Amino acid sequence: MLDDFFTRALIAGIGLAVTTGPLGCFIVWRRMAYFGDTMAHSALLGVALAFLFEINLTVGVFIAAAMVSGALLVLQRRGALSTDALLGILSHATLALGLVMVAFMTWVRIDLMGFLFGDILAVSRLDIALIYGGGAVVLAVIAWLWRPLLAATVNEELARAEGMAPERSRVVFMLLMALVIAIAMKIVGILLITALMIIPAATARRFAATPEQMALMASGIGAVAVAGGLFGSLEFDTPSGPSIVVAALALFLVSLLPYSAFSRRGSAADGNRMP
Repeated sequence: MLDDFFTRALIAGIGLAVTTGPLGCFIVWRRMAYFGDTMAHSALLGVALAFLFEINLTVGVFIAAAMVSGALLVLQRRGALSTDALLGILSHATLALGLVMVAFMTWVRIDLMGFLFGDILAVSRLDIALIYGGGAVVLAVIAWLWRPLLAATVNEELARAEGMAPERSRVVFMLLMALVIAIAMKIVGILLITALMIIPAATARRFAATPEQMALMASGIGAVAVAGGLFGSLEFDTPSGPSIVVAALALFLVSLLPYSAFSRRGSAADGNRMP
């Protein structure tokens, strides 16, 4: 079964969607979409570093994204600029620096379009193992830190008062994003990673009554978008990565239609209302 390139792409995409679902929920709740873009743009710098030092691409992208996260934390503590200004600087600086480094490495042939927009149809068995292995780690850590992350999202000061160490949770969350971006780069590309994390989560928010429901629904909606995008790509001969994001967008637009039967029903008694 895994000898079929389309089957491999479908398995890999669904595995990634299941992983990005819960992570995307925290991005939406914390209004961190621009941070996700910054992390994704830093991936090209990671690609350049990987070729320069002859290390694994995934490792290079993870290192670059983690370095950007650390730089953001340090600069935020200095308080010289607002967070959105810092994100703008880091986002464009890392993308430009990566492109300049790639241009200087004339001895290396790099498929920039492949890195920017991905090629899910070219995933191998090793890529699938990496996606599911890395995804399992990400989901396990999110499950372990679910309460501290959720508490810090709702009220960081209250979480700190209750001894939940929101700063530590924030650092771990950033590292998880770096890992997911490193894993996802080959599938949907640098420019579309954030869209795959945000759009299914935003769609799920329209229907979920609790954070847990939203996380599960985001994973399911992402998986549907992957399947729909891949079959659409096969039918209409369109790029696979962008087709997946377009399918996710279509689901989001459908969720905006007036509805009543699926309206969110939160209960004040369960203490698990949406952030």
